[in-house]
Amino acid sequence: MSNFTSLIKESWVEVTEHVTWPKFSELQASSILVLVASLIFAILVGLVDLAFKSGLDLFYSSF
Repeated sequence: MSNFTSLIKESWVEVTEHVTWPKFSELQASSILVLVASLIFAILVGLVDLAFKSGLDLFYSSF
């Protein structure tokens, strides 16, 4: 149990004294970047899926 208590105390010191937290504006910019990149990736995957579906529908309708 003392190892667990020591771990918690050391973790708290690490988080409060040694971690550099980003500013709120940096978090907003990063979040917007991730959102835009995710949307672009989702659109590209959707277009590829649509192309494969159309191609396979065309292929199967020829039989």
